[in-house]
Amino acid sequence: MSDRWYKKAVVYCLDIDTFADSNGDGVGDIRGLIGRLDYLARLGVTCLWLNPIHPSPDRDDGYDVSDFYNVDPRFGTLGDFAELLHQAGNLGIKVIIDLVVNHTSDKHPWFQSARSSPDSPYRNWYVWSETEPDDRRQGMVFPGEQRETWTYDRTAKAWFYHRFYKFQPDLNIKNPEVRAEIKKICAFWLQLGVSGFRMDAVPFIIEETEPGNPNSPKDMEFLSDLRQFVQWRKGDAVLLAEANVEPDQLVEFFGDGGGANGRIHMLFDFMLNARLMLALARADPEPVIEALRETPALPDGGQWATFLRNHDEVDLSRLTADQRADVFAKFGPEPEMQLYGRGIRRRLASMLGNDRRWLELAYSLQFSLRGTPVLRYGEEIGMGDDLALEGRDSIRTPMQWSALPNAGFTTGDPVRPVIADGDFGYEKVNVTLQRHDPGSLLSWFERMIRTLREAPEIGAGACTHVDVPAPEGVLVHRADDVTGTMLFLHNLCTKDAVVDLSSVYAEAEFPNDMLADREYPDLGKFAEVPVAGHGYRWIRLRRRP
Repeated sequence: MSDRWYKKAVVYCLDIDTFADSNGDGVGDIRGLIGRLDYLARLGVTCLWLNPIHPSPDRDDGYDVSDFYNVDPRFGTLGDFAELLHQAGNLGIKVIIDLVVNHTSDKHPWFQSARSSPDSPYRNWYVWSETEPDDRRQGMVFPGEQRETWTYDRTAKAWFYHRFYKFQPDLNIKNPEVRAEIKKICAFWLQLGVSGFRMDAVPFIIEETEPGNPNSPKDMEFLSDLRQFVQWRKGDAVLLAEANVEPDQLVEFFGDGGGANGRIHMLFDFMLNARLMLALARADPEPVIEALRETPALPDGGQWATFLRNHDEVDLSRLTADQRADVFAKFGPEPEMQLYGRGIRRRLASMLGNDRRWLELAYSLQFSLRGTPVLRYGEEIGMGDDLALEGRDSIRTPMQWSALPNAGFTTGDPVRPVIADGDFGYEKVNVTLQRHDPGSLLSWFERMIRTLREAPEIGAGACTHVDVPAPEGVLVHRADDVTGTMLFLHNLCTKDAVVDLSSVYAEAEFPNDMLADREYPDLGKFAEVPVAGHGYRWIRLRRRP
């Protein structure tokens, strides 16, 4: 791949502990993951994003890190991790890992030292207040699960700040020593061979917290500094950031306004994700059209990362109250399906009623829009969720490999219960079953991703809405780049439709369907192009040499 390999990548996200267990202790491990790399390569994955791999008390699924320079012993050793990087590289798969440096675990030696004495060399590595801050109960990320963002520590005789849970004290980004340590962490893993980092909670990493100020300043220049450091250490390394902020702030995370992409390479497109869910709920493409129209222009090199389901809840906080109500009513009507008052804690297959045509439509739409697609493990086989588990754990159940006990994930007692009953039970939904069925969802994903590889303009080119008199529920958009042009039709309604695309016929050179939900008649002169209910068509208009 080129130095901008991330623009043409397919990213696959997984938790090591719930993916594949090689030794029967019930916890997924690196050796188990290595044994499944061939599966990922066949699927078409080119980049593996691993959720936290570091030692941790595991009170927040590994995001409470206690050692940034090692691998959790449950998963294996650094030697195992080095072997994973080698074997993945042999298959053309790059590996990025979570960089969780907004906070540490309260069990981290740094914090234990910091709280022990005002004279500790690590005291200023965290954010303290001698008096109770006025904003103690403001800015909580997990409303309903958090009561405050400042907690009094009796040993330290001071209040410490934690944007997340109280067992995750925030690091003090104002401290040059903390900034230097973050770079050192990056350098360590880059030297070992990772291809970059998914940066967790970036707006909070750069927040220069001031006690009593709920709107503390943010130092964007740290992102410029970190990008330059990472790039010097490994020229093609990538920073993929989580920054769910207001639309007018997004471009700042890519660059300083001078036109260069000098900060984050990629941002998750939370606004598009919410609009996609709204469009699916309403069977109306207008939210997607608005998102494409309102998306700010990115500096050269900047890239969006698109997703339908990630490792957290479906975050609907960027929608209006009425829009959010529509999505809840369609996809998460029961209280136990919702989380934090803003999101849905279900997998896509269960939200869409396990409707195969609807699932194909949704993922066809995601993968054909601008940006780099990110796929959560298990989505490719239509895994469901376990609402009996707490919070976001409902979508973090073990991967379903076969109809063997515990879904073939482990021969021991699994770290979390596998989904055993109902339409999403592992005996009905698993890799082995779908591997032997050429008409399965897994086979469709493999075919769709292969088609994506033949259409590089989707990830690297411009994506625009095609304004034609389309029937209700039909979205028409296109992707243009130096490699050529692709045209896409997606019917969000259940009724068949016919679209007049004669206005773009003049641009066509040997047009053909590259991917479609069914066999369609010859395109002719585009005057009457049919698309079935919940159907889709990827049409090659022209290809440049």
